[in-house]
Amino acid sequence: MKYIENIGIKAKKASAHLRKIRHSKIKKTLADYSLLIKKNTSKIIKKNKKDLKKIKRERLFDRLMLNKERIKQIEIAVNNIKKFKNPIGKTLSKWKRPNKLLIQKVSIPIGVIAVIYESRPNVTADVAALCLKSGNCAILRGGSEAYHTNKILADLFRKSLRKNKIDENCIQFIESKDRKIVDHILSKMGNYIDVVVPRGGKNLVKKVQKLSKVNVIGHLEGLCHIYLDKNSNLKMAEKIILNAKMRRTSICGALETLLIHEKIVLSHGFKIINSLIDNGCEVRVDNKINKHFNYKLKRADKKDWHTEYLDKIISIKTVKNIEEAVDHILKFGTMHTDSIITNDFKNAKYFLTNVNSSIAMHNASTQFADGGEFGFGGEIGISTNKMPPRGPVGINQLTSYKYIVKGKGTIRSQ
Repeated sequence: MKYIENIGIKAKKASAHLRKIRHSKIKKTLADYSLLIKKNTSKIIKKNKKDLKKIKRERLFDRLMLNKERIKQIEIAVNNIKKFKNPIGKTLSKWKRPNKLLIQKVSIPIGVIAVIYESRPNVTADVAALCLKSGNCAILRGGSEAYHTNKILADLFRKSLRKNKIDENCIQFIESKDRKIVDHILSKMGNYIDVVVPRGGKNLVKKVQKLSKVNVIGHLEGLCHIYLDKNSNLKMAEKIILNAKMRRTSICGALETLLIHEKIVLSHGFKIINSLIDNGCEVRVDNKINKHFNYKLKRADKKDWHTEYLDKIISIKTVKNIEEAVDHILKFGTMHTDSIITNDFKNAKYFLTNVNSSIAMHNASTQFADGGEFGFGGEIGISTNKMPPRGPVGINQLTSYKYIVKGKGTIRSQ
C-alpha cells in the first residue's frame, strides 16, 4: 500500500505548510475555486453523465446527478464558506489564576481529515472547501459510481491551490478504486490521519466505525421522525410532513416515520395520508389507522419502525400521548433529526428536552438537517456521536483547541 502511504506522508507535510498560510490566501483560493466551477460547468456535466450511464437505480441516480442548477448550488456553497470568519486562532475563553498565570483556550485545526463517501459528488467540493477554510488537509475517497465527477471537482480545487501557491496536497483525491485502500486507511494510517468521516450507506458507516483506529465523525442512519400532536394546525402539518418526506427522499434528513396522536387520526391523519398517497408515497400504517381506510393500506410491521427507507415510503403509527411518542423515538430513533408539530409550547418543550436527537425541531421540516441551512456554509457531515462535534459539522466544528499558558517567571511551589 505504498500509494496510500505516500498520500498520507504528503498530507502530513501539507498540514504543517498550511499552518503558515495567511487566511487571505485561503479566501482567495476558495474564490478562485468557485469561479473554476462556474467556468467548467459543461465539463463537470459531461463527466457526470459518464458516471450516470452506469446507474440503474432511481434513488442512486438522484443522489449522483448534477445539472446546471445543482452545480450553481455547489458554487454558492463554496462562496458562502469563503465568507466565514477565520475559525483558527480564536480565543474561546481565558482566565487568570491567583498565581498570575494567564490561561487561554485557543482554536486550532484538527490536522488531516480522511473522508470516505458514496454517490453525492457535491461532497467533494463541500469537504475540500470546509477543510481548507478551517486550516485542515483532506484525503478524499469517493465512491466508484461517481469517480469521474469527483475527480474533476478535486482537480479544479488543486488547480486553485497551485494558483495561490498553496501546497496542492492540502486536498488529495484517491484515484485508485482498490477497495483494500479503505481498510488500509482505517487500520494503518493513524500516523497520518487525525479524523475519519464516513458519508454514505449503513454498511459503509458500520465498516468505518468497526475498523477505524482513529476518531470517527458520522452517523449510522438518519431514521427521522415527526410527532403530530393533538394540538396542531392541519394546514401547517400537511405542508411540513409533505416537505419532510417528499422534497428529497434520498437524503438522511428525510422523514421516515410519522407518529400521530390517536385523537386526530380522522381530523388530521386522514387528509395527510391521502396527500402523501396523491404525491406518490407508499404508506405503511398500524391497524388503528388502517381501519379508517377499510384495511386497504399496507400494514406496518416491527421491521418498518427500524427502517430508513430513503425512498417514497413512510411508516405511520398512532400514539396515545407525547410520552409514548418520545418513548418510540428513544427506542427506534438513530439520534439524527426528530421534529414535533404542535401549538402547545409545554408539549414542544417536553419533546425538545427528552428526545436524544442531535437535531430536535419544533414546527419545522426535518429536511432542514443540513449545515448549509444552519448557516454553516456547508457541512462535512452530520454527527450523531454523543461527544462533540454533534449535529451538522461545519467550519467551526472542524477545529480542536489548545491551552496557551502565559507566566512571568512563574514557578509552582510545593
